[in-house]
Amino acid sequence: MPKNKRRVSIIGASGYTGSELARILINHPNVSIAHITSETHTEKLFSDLHPQFIGRLDTHLVSSESVRPEDQDLLFLALPHGVSMEFVKRWSAEGIKIIDLSGDFRLSDASIYEAWYKQTHVFPEGFAKAVYGLPGLHEDQICSANLVANPGCYPTASILALAPLIAGQYVDPRQVIVDAKSGTTGAGVKANNTTHFSNVNENFKAYGLGTHRHTIEIEEQLGGLHSSGTAQVQFTPHLLPIDRGILVTAYANMDKAINQKEMTGIFREFYKKAPFVRLRNEAPAVKDVRGSNFCDVFPYVDDRTGKLIVVSVIDNLVKGAAGQAVHNMNLMLGLDPTAGLKDIPMKP
Repeated sequence: MPKNKRRVSIIGASGYTGSELARILINHPNVSIAHITSETHTEKLFSDLHPQFIGRLDTHLVSSESVRPEDQDLLFLALPHGVSMEFVKRWSAEGIKIIDLSGDFRLSDASIYEAWYKQTHVFPEGFAKAVYGLPGLHEDQICSANLVANPGCYPTASILALAPLIAGQYVDPRQVIVDAKSGTTGAGVKANNTTHFSNVNENFKAYGLGTHRHTIEIEEQLGGLHSSGTAQVQFTPHLLPIDRGILVTAYANMDKAINQKEMTGIFREFYKKAPFVRLRNEAPAVKDVRGSNFCDVFPYVDDRTGKLIVVSVIDNLVKGAAGQAVHNMNLMLGLDPTAGLKDIPMKP
């Protein structure tokens, strides 16, 4: 283990998020990966599960039972919702810093979680401790947090598209439409009928109409930015026949008349200290951010309809998951916020 590097561990190695965390952390200048865990693949090599790491990260997978929190600076929980809460409950008394990449602590309380996730929460006390890990909005709280709830991929792109307009009271927060599209990796590594190649290839579909659990996450965060304290979002996700990437097109009605120059200025000012939000002068594409921690945003005023339209794109596995988690880690450990995250997007 190199000297003077922070020790972090990845709890949950088999999925895309665990793999992306390792890909970013392996080249991080201030961090060393102490452990990577898997309950079903113990003693296998990490590179057995993810061959892209052969010769670079051939570490043996261990059970989470062998991870001693007192020997860690931070733990990443790359686990499904409903599973992460058990680990947070187990380790919360240890004082260890935790970043949970599941949805288990993203909402305001256990009752709202149970209503949208349709399962009982075993550690409701955790909601009072958790900080929503979207650096552009909650950076100060993240820096002092011991438990950070890493945002969902759809909410990251959606909230960043709308936050400047909601916070500035420029739009009606009760009449917001978010049309969102994601690549198949957003559904996780386990195959199912929806993500089967023959169903996804040369196909395009909407799903979760009116009921998708990311709806309430978006509403809570946007509502917290508005003087009314509430927001109502019509959120419709779609599955794209691509492996990674999210494109959001958000629509809102003006509460204050603004022109294109003013709208561009609003976004530039709001995100002037956000190193991973890039303001564009044309609608971005998902390949513009592929493999990177950037969120590219293009705000547009439609004078004909009086609507404000914002297009935002992210890589769902990086800015929408692992990259944002590393950004949060940097803030929690007092490191350069951009450390390990300076890669240029891969295009084509």
